[in-house]
Amino acid sequence: MTDHGSGTEDGDASAIIPLHEARRERLDQPVRFDRRELDQILRLYGRMVAANEWRDYAIDHLADRAVFSVFRRTSEVPLFQIVKDPKLARKQGAFAVIAAGGRILKRGQELGRVLGVFDSKLKLVEA
Repeated sequence: MTDHGSGTEDGDASAIIPLHEARRERLDQPVRFDRRELDQILRLYGRMVAANEWRDYAIDHLADRAVFSVFRRTSEVPLFQIVKDPKLARKQGAFAVIAAGGRILKRGQELGRVLGVFDSKLKLVEA
């Protein structure tokens, strides 16, 4: 005869996941842009497509970082890469914009500020 008075039955034990297993499952998944981040990036992409600057994009979800690459033509190397690297979050910032030559244009903690590198600057016009 089994004692069910301990409070844990076979059905209840499956609902409890040890912390080390949950961490391992989370670490095995690739890094991704969340919905808000992707919304900000795609809003910028839409503006740049409307300005006829960009024409194509690719999203890569790698084990250590997520990359949104922007192309003028599909057959070329990316003009810019918007990178999310969580390992650098406490040091230099998780987000970066990298130019085609590999130069980091801007890095920071907040995606909105990093994407500000694409905002057009105001110019003084003489009348």
